[in-house]
Amino acid sequence: MIIAIESASTDPSLALADRDGTPLAVDGWSGGHGQGRELLPRLLTLIETSGRSLGDASAVAIGTGPGSFTGLRVGMSLAKGLALGLGCPIVGVPSLVAWLDADRGSRAALARAGAHEAFLLLRGDEQAAIIPRDGLPPAAHHDPVSAPAELAAAFDLAGARAPLRAAVSVAALAVVRLAEAPAGDDLKTLEPTYLRLPRGMKQMATEPIRWL
Repeated sequence: MIIAIESASTDPSLALADRDGTPLAVDGWSGGHGQGRELLPRLLTLIETSGRSLGDASAVAIGTGPGSFTGLRVGMSLAKGLALGLGCPIVGVPSLVAWLDADRGSRAALARAGAHEAFLLLRGDEQAAIIPRDGLPPAAHHDPVSAPAELAAAFDLAGARAPLRAAVSVAALAVVRLAEAPAGDDLKTLEPTYLRLPRGMKQMATEPIRWL
């Protein structure tokens, strides 16, 4: 069983999948700010109601962003803790890629990048860009796009659909990665993709982390 976590937005999701990526259970919700505290309780409930246990996990898949700094940190911490405790591989999957994979009708995926900016990944592009609200393509305001509900409301995205099943695609894309590299990512060095520094920070730390 693969445990998948996608927490890059205020509309997070969790999924359980077979080792071939077939979905077993999924939970997605619009939690607003502070939704990170719901990840572990909801995951434990999802596992219990599906008739499985944590010991059934063969890998942990985590959405790596870009998106909410706090959401990404909470999700990554949970994923790393599970992988370490269960002794199984961890695989990072780009969040916006997973959102587009989960909603094949969306032309783009958008995540919050600040009060007046968004991370934008157009279908077919390899890299997300940081775009101000007034710099979004006109089509983004009415065409189908994958975006959290709070961002859709703030940026007037009439065609937005929340990425509530994105964790299913996180699991499926992780299966592809595991087929190529069964050991997964390095637990110590795997980090979220921020694309920009958190508010108030001028540069990221360059010294190695010292574990006490």
